[in-house]
Amino acid sequence: MTSQYSANLAYKKILLSNGSAISYIDEGAGEQTIVFIHGLATFSGTWQPNVDGLKPKFRCIAIDLPGNGYSDKGDLPFSIQYYAACVFDFIKLMKLENVVLCGHSMGGQVAMTLLLNAPDAAEKLVLCAPAGFEQFNVFEKTMYRSMIGMADMFSTNESNLRQSVYTSFYKNPSQADGLIDEMTKIIRSYPATSYKKMLDASIEGMMNEPVFNRLGEIHVPVLVIFGELDALIPNKLLHPISTDQLARNAVARMPNASLEMIPFAGHFVQWEKAEKVNEAILHFLQ
Repeated sequence: MTSQYSANLAYKKILLSNGSAISYIDEGAGEQTIVFIHGLATFSGTWQPNVDGLKPKFRCIAIDLPGNGYSDKGDLPFSIQYYAACVFDFIKLMKLENVVLCGHSMGGQVAMTLLLNAPDAAEKLVLCAPAGFEQFNVFEKTMYRSMIGMADMFSTNESNLRQSVYTSFYKNPSQADGLIDEMTKIIRSYPATSYKKMLDASIEGMMNEPVFNRLGEIHVPVLVIFGELDALIPNKLLHPISTDQLARNAVARMPNASLEMIPFAGHFVQWEKAEKVNEAILHFLQ
């Protein structure tokens, strides 16, 4: 049974070297520490069913990237490189050892960028429906920006937000109701223009800071997990190939990577099929 979202998560905060405070969840214990990195405009709570399932065997830390979730808001230099540097600083400040990075969507691209910058930052890498496997030319970037603008994705309007999150699931979107309520509350806590600035800059980062051509430089063991029915990656209008084909093309570039395709799951595969994802991660790490 898939976990229902709990708004009573125990958040902590730490001040990064750049002066920005980030929020995080820290549960469980074990020889390995899994650092979970959320996707575009979401927050650490999107990992709740995975933290719940894996914390009996691992220390599980889910962070809110700067400008997201309950971390500090403000005029920050949002980019994939910036996010990666913040995660790396967090790992050093927390004195974490035996680290496994686990990123969803944009968080996957952040994790890959971190390992390309600092290959010893983690021993293993788990990517759930990662961004970064898709490449965009100049025309496609313009089209992608236009599509997101028309869809009003992750808007402060609750109905638009609800529809955007539902699109990330294959079915049974009632699983996401608690998440949507929490995300709505978080978004409404932003100053008027800062949320859109963070969102726009993060999208620009995903398009303009590619990792695909450098995947061969990632030498740690990698587990890539996708829902077979992911409706967001790849963008079917710009890149009319299957998610499976996109994933296999990327995995083939990495020297030590494996792929797990989860049936009847969408983009939020780690929540929609939490038990299967947790089993795959457990097998991969043990």
